[in-house]
Amino acid sequence: MTQAYSSFRDFYPFYLSEHRNRNCRRLHFLGSSVGLVCLAGAVTTANAWLIVVGFVLGYALAWVGHFVFEKNRPATFRHPLYSFVGDWVMFGDILAGRIKL
Repeated sequence: MTQAYSSFRDFYPFYLSEHRNRNCRRLHFLGSSVGLVCLAGAVTTANAWLIVVGFVLGYALAWVGHFVFEKNRPATFRHPLYSFVGDWVMFGDILAGRIKL
């Protein structure tokens, strides 16, 4: 059964609990970075397919982290919007040094 969250603030601690493994976080960070590079490439080249490539590669890396290292099912399957936001909040927390990479 999927728990309902009334806000992202309520969801984020759960999201972090699903990313305890350092290698999983590293793959998430790499996937988000690849996504940003693809987005920049799409903007500079006017090639929208790079956005699709960024999503596919970004999620593929993150999901490998879950299936191989965390041994859990990505929260994206249960909470797609909150999980997408969580990826970027965690990315920012890693950049800010609040979460260890």
